[in-house]
Amino acid sequence: MAIIYRATLTPSKPTLVSTWLNGQPWAGRGPDEVLGTYRFDDPEGEVGVEVFLLRRGDRLLHLPLTYRAAPLPGHGDHLVGTTEHSVLGTRWVYDGTGDEVALACFRRALRGEQEQAELEVWEEGRVLAHRPQQVLLSRETGGDGTGAREEGRLLLPRVLDEEPEGEQRLIARWGEQHRAVAALAPPGA
Repeated sequence: MAIIYRATLTPSKPTLVSTWLNGQPWAGRGPDEVLGTYRFDDPEGEVGVEVFLLRRGDRLLHLPLTYRAAPLPGHGDHLVGTTEHSVLGTRWVYDGTGDEVALACFRRALRGEQEQAELEVWEEGRVLAHRPQQVLLSRETGGDGTGAREEGRLLLPRVLDEEPEGEQRLIARWGEQHRAVAALAPPGA
């Protein structure tokens, strides 16, 4: 389960994300509209993995982020920024497409070995509430399903203009919309 603390973040996640996206050539231009988020649990319990679905101008973006208690050595080019969390202190926020913890979560989810995280809101060491999911994930396995455990090459697009192709795909659903957000391409493809 993902623990969500009742806390203040400075800067806020939307501000941090918007500022970073302004410097990314693939992100397009325009105001950001967060459509929803989903999370995965890090089996080691050290790294937060949260994924934003957002519209920016005419683009639909899929933005995996990781939250860490310390800088990730050798990953400065994937640093989105830092935020001060009123409960956890300084958090280093990374583009999850370059963080192996997030990538491993997507691989496990595509193989049916990991579900999206349940969301618990905590304050002062106790659970206050269970937060409903904004985005629901499901797994599609094409063909006869016999290749469902194949590793393949992970496809994790940031811009969802076209859905990734593969026999194993993760489908995100929010409101009346849905889109494939990750896929495993067959080995050698």
